[in-house]
Amino acid sequence: MKNFINEDKIFDILKKTQSPSCKSVETIINKSLTLRGLSPEEAAVLLNCDEKASLNRIFETAKQIKETIYGNRLVLFAPLYLSNRCVNNCLYCGFSKENKNSDTRHLDTNEIREETRALISQGHKRLLIVSAENPAVNIDYIENAIETVYNTKEGNGDIRRVNINVAPMGVEDFKKLKQTGIGTYQLFQETYHRDTYSQLHTSGPKSDYLKRLYACDIAQSAGIDDVGIGALFGLYDYKFEILALLFHTLHLEEVFGVGPHTISVPRLEQAEGSNIASTPPYPVSDADLKKIISVLRLAVPYTGIILSTRENAALRNELIYLGVSQISAGSKTLPGSYSND
Repeated sequence: MKNFINEDKIFDILKKTQSPSCKSVETIINKSLTLRGLSPEEAAVLLNCDEKASLNRIFETAKQIKETIYGNRLVLFAPLYLSNRCVNNCLYCGFSKENKNSDTRHLDTNEIREETRALISQGHKRLLIVSAENPAVNIDYIENAIETVYNTKEGNGDIRRVNINVAPMGVEDFKKLKQTGIGTYQLFQETYHRDTYSQLHTSGPKSDYLKRLYACDIAQSAGIDDVGIGALFGLYDYKFEILALLFHTLHLEEVFGVGPHTISVPRLEQAEGSNIASTPPYPVSDADLKKIISVLRLAVPYTGIILSTRENAALRNELIYLGVSQISAGSKTLPGSYSND
């Protein structure tokens, strides 16, 4: 498999677009208003813009595009964690195999049903099934979990859409996943910078950079045409990650005729047992996150942007106006936590 993320090209683009003129920024802003998207090169100009008046224009344009396409609509969902027992060693993650500080749990069918009932009682209609990677989380277990969620009722409520974020599969398993009636298959590269990826993923199946990079290709070739991508901001330079996400988008469009349904923009947060998570190698400020979301909204106007509830309410509200279209609500990452309240 060929790495379609050309790192040298990304670095070259970022270098050539440093200190852009106000005129070049304005030209790109005006192009974005046609709602046809921006090239990675054009997005890089906006990412490298630090002039206050031009930044405000980017923010205002992002708000305008968000309003034009999405209006006041905001999609809410809750993550349902099935298992935090993991075979991978990822240095930033609390679920890491070598992290002996965390309690591990793997939900059975009855526990999945109780978690779903608890979420329905909170008013949820959409769930994102999430799981760490281990042999017990195979396609049979995942199929059963999805079926259990869809078949669970609480009062007059039920779950209408199940999205899923689990480890990469083979074509045949993806075909089975398609038949369960899922909405979106999500998978985040975490970081697109290959050396950083290797340093942070020291063992386990997830240490295979290309396998993870091509997971959405395999999913789409199996008939899942609704995929979501993302990066974990704070692991590497955010400007590099944004351009890599845009090149990933272009790759999917070129190969399958459709880009990702969503792009997720989580920031690295503290995780028990991880020093890296407590002190991110490349910290992303609130101002950086505003720029990330605004530039994405201009560059891929019809792609959903997902934000997690880990952000504080005031910032979250501002980011929603700037381009976020989906947000998790009341999230709990420890399996079984919703029904234990």
